[in-house]
Amino acid sequence: MTDWNSAQYLMFKNERTQPAIDLVNRIYVDNPRKIVDIGCGPGNSTQVLAQRFPNAYILGIDSSLNMIETAKRDYPNLHFKVCDVGKDLSILDNDFDVVFSNACIQWIPNHNELLRNMIGLLRKGGMLAVQTPMNYEEPIHKIISEVSTSEKWRSEFPNHRIFYNLTQSEYFELLSEISSEFSMWETTYCHKLKSHENIMEWYRSTGLRPYLNALSDEKKKSFEQDIFERVVKEYPVQKNGNVIFEFPRFFFIAAPKNK
Repeated sequence: MTDWNSAQYLMFKNERTQPAIDLVNRIYVDNPRKIVDIGCGPGNSTQVLAQRFPNAYILGIDSSLNMIETAKRDYPNLHFKVCDVGKDLSILDNDFDVVFSNACIQWIPNHNELLRNMIGLLRKGGMLAVQTPMNYEEPIHKIISEVSTSEKWRSEFPNHRIFYNLTQSEYFELLSEISSEFSMWETTYCHKLKSHENIMEWYRSTGLRPYLNALSDEKKKSFEQDIFERVVKEYPVQKNGNVIFEFPRFFFIAAPKNK
């Protein structure tokens, strides 16, 4: 699989960063000394943490070299390193005051083990803070699923994308087991996009990425056109010419059990 494209991802930097801002504002640890941003991407969420907690040591980790190089370039005063979150969390210290993750864990399998490992990085009195998209019922995801499994395209995608998120009820049960206290909530962001093409640009760096990586350049154009035609039908244009792009996201914060 090709690496993530930080430039494509940052085309909607403000929209992608707002959930990180909202999550950071729910962190109530007093004067944290040490924070890790898991799945930091190009560093925009890490910068949000640095603005909120200017006296903390903050480390951003991501499996993508392209993302980490961009983060180091754009935020030279912060700390970043390549780390495969699904495999290598054990190399990190276990005395963090905050373990933060914005729109990352949906790409990683086995959340029962993952969240146990993440909350295990915290010291006593610390906080786990996580946001993950839960927008599977939105038109864009239904379109991608229906087109990719259609007779025209199904042979191109023998391995369909797996969504690793648990249900909200399953997260409730898991957090009840591994934390001393926790809160969960969901927010639907109504993004104002200028065109249907903007929806395509948004998803080229995320939800469409696994499919596009599997296709030749010629087939990519044809596949995208089939998606785009459905997007135009499903997302109405408002009177001012904009398109409302609804995006539900699920959040939780949790404190570790006494160590």
